[in-house]
Amino acid sequence: MKSVRLYQNTDLKVGTQIDLDESAAHHLLKVLRFPEGQNITLFNGDGSNYLAEVINAKKACSVNVFSCEKNQRESSLSITLAQGIAKGEKMDFLIQKAVELGVNRIIPVQTERCVVRLNGAKLIKRTEHWQKIANHACEQSGRSVIVEVVPAQSLSELLSATEGNGYVLHHRAEKGLLTMSKPSQATILIGPEGGLSGVEIDEAIASDFQPLLLGSRILRTETASLAAIANMQLLWGS
Repeated sequence: MKSVRLYQNTDLKVGTQIDLDESAAHHLLKVLRFPEGQNITLFNGDGSNYLAEVINAKKACSVNVFSCEKNQRESSLSITLAQGIAKGEKMDFLIQKAVELGVNRIIPVQTERCVVRLNGAKLIKRTEHWQKIANHACEQSGRSVIVEVVPAQSLSELLSATEGNGYVLHHRAEKGLLTMSKPSQATILIGPEGGLSGVEIDEAIASDFQPLLLGSRILRTETASLAAIANMQLLWGS
């Protein structure tokens, strides 16, 4: 039977019985039609995997947690992706794949050329949507931490809050990753579909972000983000 991993936002302890939340129970019982007596893996973001047996698979879903082990899948490099907000499903795709590639935090950034503008209730709803995508990506990729998707920030807010090891993708930059020193943590700033403006790039560089060149070709925002993460993980992480 297919191995199932589910996120539960609750305290998990060996030897205890818990009821899965409504979303997880629906997925397990209605979508997968999972039988009683089989095992699933749970995680709550503390970095461990909890093995549990399904003991009730009727209207509610109860499980018995019987073992715990530390999950060793995390990279030694902590990456924050500061992503200019892209349109529609493209942003969903970016978040999903960034989590699979091992980022630790995602900051949607409102930049000059963003087509999507979020505020108020719409911002709250979209952030909750993006967080669910990140949680599901953690489930799928075997991670046992939760990648936080923070509410969208302005570029000035991001720059004032970033403390060292910032990198801004810029197709006219002169240095690539191979020429840079290895950090233990990094923040990657990438523009939306129209890229960052010249003024925004200058502001980032003035805030000690290093201009970063990925190659001689101009990349779409979703390609640039994932290529930057993958290359950093290959050279500096796992």
